[in-house]
Amino acid sequence: MKESPQIQKLETILRSSKLVAGGFMGTDTRSSSEIIEADATQISRLGFTTKQITAKMQEITDIAKAALGNWVDLDDKNRARVDEAKGIIVCPWPHPGRFAKRVTVVNLIESNETIHWSDLNIHLIAEHGFFEGKGSTFRIEPDILAKIIFQIKL
Repeated sequence: MKESPQIQKLETILRSSKLVAGGFMGTDTRSSSEIIEADATQISRLGFTTKQITAKMQEITDIAKAALGNWVDLDDKNRARVDEAKGIIVCPWPHPGRFAKRVTVVNLIESNETIHWSDLNIHLIAEHGFFEGKGSTFRIEPDILAKIIFQIKL
C-alpha cells in the first residue's frame, strides 16, 4: 500500500538527523507504523497502556527534577536522576510540540539495570505510541521500561 505524502514526509523526518543525532529511527528498517504497532502489541501483552506507562514516567521525572543532577530514591528498589541541558527539542510530528532537553535516568538497584528517557520520549509515547526505532539513542524497549518502572518480572 502506498503511503500518503504526509506519512512519507514524517518517515523522512524520523530518519533524518536534523532534529536529533542519528534520527529517531536508528538502524531500524521498519516503518514508523510497523514500530508503533509492534510496540503496542508488546505493551498490551504486558497488561499496560501507554497512558499508564507515560503517567509513571512523568511521575518519576517530576520526583527526580527536585534533586536535579543527583540521585533520589523512588523506593527501596529504584532510584532516579534528572539531567538538563539548555534548549528545547521539537516533536517530529506536524504539531507544535516543544520540550525541554531533560533526561531522566532510572536505576533498578538490585540488578543495576538502567533506562533513560527524555521529556520528548514521554510525549512521543503518550501522543503517538512511538518508542523510537531500534538503534536510536533514545529507543525505549517497552518490556524493559515496564520491568524497571513497575518492578515486574519478565
